Amino acid sequence: MYSLPQEIEVWYIIPAVRKELAKLLTKKYELSYEKAGKILGISKAAVSQYLSDKRANKIKLNTLTKKEIAKSAKIIFENPKLAIQEIQRILKFMKNSKCSCNVCKKYNKDVLNYCNCEPKY
Repeated sequence: MYSLPQEIEVWYIIPAVRKELAKLLTKKYELSYEKAGKILGISKAAVSQYLSDKRANKIKLNTLTKKEIAKSAKIIFENPKLAIQEIQRILKFMKNSKCSCNVCKKYNKDVLNYCNCEPKY
């Protein structure tokens, strides 16, 4: 039995991206938990849980992905209305660079028999 890659994205990848964005928005750009949460579509409690490693701690994002997220954090800080667009851009980047495939390899390996993706080893 396997999950669709989109389910893995919802359960693991999107929370990891939000976590990294929350870190940058609150620490580097000094936004409040409430403001960062509002921009990211989550509660201030969720921001707190991300920052205290109680949430989204199952996967580690690679350096290239973190650089892309840092670019997005700057854009989002300057124009919060671009948050959804930037999150979608990051998800596309992760898919194109096979980062998403590596998450499937770890949590959803049965799907690899049915998709055209080849995770980096």
